[in-house]
Amino acid sequence: MSLTKKLGAEFIGTFWLVLGGCGSAVLAAGFPDVGIGFLGVSLAFGLTVLTMAFAIGHISGCHLNPAVSFGLWSGGRFSTAELGPYIVAQVVGGISGAAVLYIIASGQAGFDVTAGFASNGYGEHSPGGYGLVAALTTVIVMTFMFLIIILGATDQRAPQGFAPIAIGLGLTLIHLISIPVTNTSVNPARSTAVAIFQGDWALSQLWLFWLAPIVGAILAGVVYRWFEAEEKDS
Repeated sequence: MSLTKKLGAEFIGTFWLVLGGCGSAVLAAGFPDVGIGFLGVSLAFGLTVLTMAFAIGHISGCHLNPAVSFGLWSGGRFSTAELGPYIVAQVVGGISGAAVLYIIASGQAGFDVTAGFASNGYGEHSPGGYGLVAALTTVIVMTFMFLIIILGATDQRAPQGFAPIAIGLGLTLIHLISIPVTNTSVNPARSTAVAIFQGDWALSQLWLFWLAPIVGAILAGVVYRWFEAEEKDS
């Protein structure tokens, strides 16, 4: 598969992740009486990854996330040469998804993008008022576990054909745990996409949502390579 086609798939997949996941939070989570709430938003993010894993996994691997690309690279599953182009495609796809969401959301009277726009934050911008250390710890650990799930589910020794389900449900669980802490992000592209439109505090806190996911993902890649080395040695 050519790199151009892989990047096109990553663009579309990340576009869908932001539009579907953040869209559920912005458009449907707080709707009077029938809003989908935390559970619905968590499921929406999981479903975006699950559906795209089946749709484009055979084309690009369905990373949709710079942290996933770094984790797979760290785990020896992804080439250094493709790392930069993948990240660019993911960020641009995410921003495009956020742009479409902005167009839709701004069609409602009284819409205020500065109210949050599904942005990630800590301190006074955390849904539950969690501070910097709690947010940093949460994002590192959640991303670490997400990559362990991805690396394990896509291992050639794992049951074949079920990886998208495990990964999608894993992301759902991560959101169920961490929406109150940071509004959940284990994905720098997702965080960047909506922060650009929110501006202000979301951009000033964006550094955490790049640093922490990448650290967690790289650690997971190192740990899973150790598991693989143990298996080869036994």
